[in-house]
Amino acid sequence: MATASRRALVAALVGALGATLGIAGAGHVYLRQWRRAIAWFVTGIGAFFVLVSLFVGDPTQVTVASLPLTVSIPFAVVMLLSTVDAYRLATVTERRQATTEGPTCPHCGKPIDEDLAFCQWCTEPLDGRNG
Repeated sequence: MATASRRALVAALVGALGATLGIAGAGHVYLRQWRRAIAWFVTGIGAFFVLVSLFVGDPTQVTVASLPLTVSIPFAVVMLLSTVDAYRLATVTERRQATTEGPTCPHCGKPIDEDLAFCQWCTEPLDGRNG
């Protein structure tokens, strides 16, 4: 299995695991896409609270087993979309990096300036280079 497809698969699996725990954006955390992970997490939590406030009579008496389908299904869709987005992001990023000309950072995969001893994107030192 190629590294690109393995990374995308792991991102999807981590996203699915996070979704089963009710945590949107877990796949994005694996990909180190922090803003996108936070956006998905806030969207998931916000969707849950909005749906509960609209469709549940007394939110203090709600349990996971007693959630109506009008809350469970849309929340599950948000979790699924988060997982699909993590998979798509990993595949698109890998394709973009494969088409990039010149050297790339072994840590983040972005193009690097050959005159620097570190990656200007992730600030990791590049092996075998003197500043």
